[in-house]
Amino acid sequence: MPEKKKPRKKHLKDSQLIIRIKASDRDRFVSLCDSLDTSAAREIRRFIRDFLKEHEDQS
Repeated sequence: MPEKKKPRKKHLKDSQLIIRIKASDRDRFVSLCDSLDTSAAREIRRFIRDFLKEHEDQS
């Protein structure tokens, strides 16, 4: 019997943004995210979405 393919996610994340920050800032940010039961990537994506929404009439 053939294997069933997994359905693809609608909003596939297909791009990366590379930034340079101080290691101490990164470590503090990741640690805080962990203590708040979230991930650094999730919070950065949330910031970007909120920022774009706030400034959407300017683009």
